[in-house]
Amino acid sequence: MPTDVLPLGIAMEREIRQQPDLLAANASPYFESLKGFFNGQREFDMVLLAARGSSDNAALYARYLIEIHLGIPVSLAAPSVITRYKSNIKYRRCLAIGISQSGAAPDVAEVLSYMRDQGHVTLGITNTADSRLTTVATHTLLLNGGKEDSVAATKTYTSTLLALYQLVRAMGGDLPEPTLPDNAWIESSRKIAQEFSGPLNRCNPVFAIARGYGFCTALETALKLMECALVPCKAYSAADFEHGPKALAGHGSAAISYFGALTGLRNQGCEILEVDRPLARSQEMEPIYPIWDIMVGQWLALHVARSRGLDPDKARHLSKVTETL
Repeated sequence: MPTDVLPLGIAMEREIRQQPDLLAANASPYFESLKGFFNGQREFDMVLLAARGSSDNAALYARYLIEIHLGIPVSLAAPSVITRYKSNIKYRRCLAIGISQSGAAPDVAEVLSYMRDQGHVTLGITNTADSRLTTVATHTLLLNGGKEDSVAATKTYTSTLLALYQLVRAMGGDLPEPTLPDNAWIESSRKIAQEFSGPLNRCNPVFAIARGYGFCTALETALKLMECALVPCKAYSAADFEHGPKALAGHGSAAISYFGALTGLRNQGCEILEVDRPLARSQEMEPIYPIWDIMVGQWLALHVARSRGLDPDKARHLSKVTETL
């Protein structure tokens, strides 16, 4: 191969590697911006989260954080209830959060516009200044992740997770200062993913399994494998997996576990990657695991895509900005 030919997914790899520095630089600004926003009357009966795609997975992470650490019930919006069916929903004293990395999602913006018109507090989280989302939100938190060139969301996804973690801290949640991934973890997660790319290439079906805070990671890993490497992957809660799907996890199948050991599946013949990270196994640290763990999922998608001759920077049939109503 000519030495001047760049590897497939070069932008995705670059953006994966940018994450430690970006997260470290933005952790404090996110917290201070959100603390200022929530200073004053910020008592809510519920939180409504509106998002699509990777942002929807991040919203699920926020649901666990908010309900566990703030005790406020959370609803994940079904935008079509408002955009297609024009339903008039009666929310009570609600904080509505719209998440869109591009800020261009019309259905997410429509939900925030509806909630603002109803007199509720609205917050937009986006990587794009002067985008559609910023025009309808009471307040906007910019992720400041820089341009993301690959179709696959990597640095904008982990930046969103960190922003949501800091949001809960700013609202009074009892969470410690975030312990963030470093460049050593980037390399370790790359090696973990490279070693398991073989089973993902040859096995079918493939599962991503987690629970609680980490369920978003299973969903995002499955999404990345599908969009980047064309690997059909199904994400399950570890609890739901026991209710039927585990019957498929025999010889020729593979599972990525963010939930620790899955001894029973291994005994069934399933090939398993048990993702571990260099953090203390403690209840206090568990809320931050998703920011670390998804880097393994990102590398998995990139390695498998390259082995199949696919370029995740130009994912098949996909574009960077997806607009749905």
